[in-house]
Amino acid sequence: MEYTNLVGALSFRKTVEALSHYKLVCIDEFELDDPGDTVLMSRLMRELADAGVKLAATSNTLPGSLGDGRFAAVDFAREIQVLADQFDVIRIDGEDFRHRGLPAAPAPLKNSQLAAQMRAEFDGKTVAEDEFSSLIGHLAGVHPSRYRQLIDGIDGVVWRNVETITEQAVALRFVVLADRLYDKDVPILASGVPFDKLFTDEMMHGGYTKKYFRAVSRLTALAREGQNHEPS
Repeated sequence: MEYTNLVGALSFRKTVEALSHYKLVCIDEFELDDPGDTVLMSRLMRELADAGVKLAATSNTLPGSLGDGRFAAVDFAREIQVLADQFDVIRIDGEDFRHRGLPAAPAPLKNSQLAAQMRAEFDGKTVAEDEFSSLIGHLAGVHPSRYRQLIDGIDGVVWRNVETITEQAVALRFVVLADRLYDKDVPILASGVPFDKLFTDEMMHGGYTKKYFRAVSRLTALAREGQNHEPS
């Protein structure tokens, strides 16, 4: 998603020019969410390969199966085959750990507990403290490619009144934020619903299930970090 976001921020041609200076481009968690992204990534990788750039990708889905279960999955077929033909596949067999059930999320704090836990965990550190609904609204106006800058310099985050996200577009934006927080190992304190209830059951069993399981797993790990210390 960071590559598709980069194209959205820079334009396709400038993205190709920027990445063509590298000998190797690596893509972690390779996923394709719609036919438009598939066409974009297929063209991007063809042009990078033509420029002599080597490509390496990790994915929980084999190249020929990318797009299964997504909206308009039939439209993926031709471009997915083009993508698959560009890769030599090295399989690491075994059950995907995210299919073994969600980890138990720590119990959310009460709003009245947040201040004491913040002092215990984040005393003297830089903390972003937000009402969850306000955060959701703010993310809608920030391009996902900027989420990394959004949390730059933050040592911890505190969310009040976390609630289940019911809109797919909002949920997918939040997945990007979860990934960026996890990349920077930013602990979380939160009140409201636990993170294993952050997305609806329909979302957790739909076309983006891998994304949502990953987000819940990562947010849960960060929430555990945020409750490492007992309030005094």
